[in-house]
Amino acid sequence: QVQLVESGGGLVQAGGSLRLSCAASGRTFSSYSMGWFRQVPGKERQFVAAIRWNGGSTYYADSVKGRFTISRDNAKNTVYLQMNSLKPEDTAVYYCATGQARRSESYVRESTYEYWGQGTQVTVSS
Repeated sequence: QVQLVESGGGLVQAGGSLRLSCAASGRTFSSYSMGWFRQVPGKERQFVAAIRWNGGSTYYADSVKGRFTISRDNAKNTVYLQMNSLKPEDTAVYYCATGQARRSESYVRESTYEYWGQGTQVTVSS
């Protein structure tokens, strides 16, 4: 059974930083792509960032480019999302997900990812 557990969310002031972690178990972590998505109540879930199985390629939503960095440690079965220069509009529940992305355009799609974590709340105050 695949499990993804996010941590690291919280309340931060605008301009601050947070680092989210997602610990995976139940499958060969290093063989799969990982993604981060976020969702605000009443809105659709939105792609944030993704990383190839070997960390060789990363993908970002335009809204977070230059501020967020996704990385992974396959030895620890963990993917990270370093979030800097946070803005109030970054406030959301952040989810990590795992799947098998076979083309570049697949990384941004929810349907690519088979398993999802429970989410962690990030709140950025102005």
